[in-house]
Amino acid sequence: MTVVAVFGGSFNPPHISHVLAATLVLATEAVDRLLVVPTFQHPFHKALATFDDRVRMCELALGWLPRVEVSRVEEELGGESRTLRTLEHLAERHPEWKLRFVMGADILVESHKWFGFDRIIELAPPIVLGRAGVVHRDAPASVLPEVSSTDVRSRLAAGEYDALRRLVPRAVLDYAQKRGLYKQSS
Repeated sequence: MTVVAVFGGSFNPPHISHVLAATLVLATEAVDRLLVVPTFQHPFHKALATFDDRVRMCELALGWLPRVEVSRVEEELGGESRTLRTLEHLAERHPEWKLRFVMGADILVESHKWFGFDRIIELAPPIVLGRAGVVHRDAPASVLPEVSSTDVRSRLAAGEYDALRRLVPRAVLDYAQKRGLYKQSS
């Protein structure tokens, strides 16, 4: 059976903590592959760059890592993204996979807000990654630097590209700049 870690998120945009999270999972967990799954439509209707742009940025940020694949599965499912629906779909489509769900410790704190969280952890036992500033009894010590996608978008909108050189993969930063992503409307 192939063990596949599912790493979902808005990736709006993907940043260095996403790259480090993927690398950490591949280096320390017994997984054969890591499936990066960008959200198609945010369940809380947050504004996102286009799905195609976020998929491309994920490919630039993470696609070069061995055993990593960027998936468009949520586009295939359409509509509002729900982790449970995505995991059920993957489990049905790939019965030869043993799924694991990659999540930050912040999700543990908010798990009561998630649709079907008990079923999610049953389908795909979680791989919990520590996050700076998040304290939870089931969370490991913090291992990932604190990088805020909100802050990254704000700095991109302000054209502060040099300030982002250590926070966003170079290829993603170049892509966002060339495409004019996250620019403030005038």
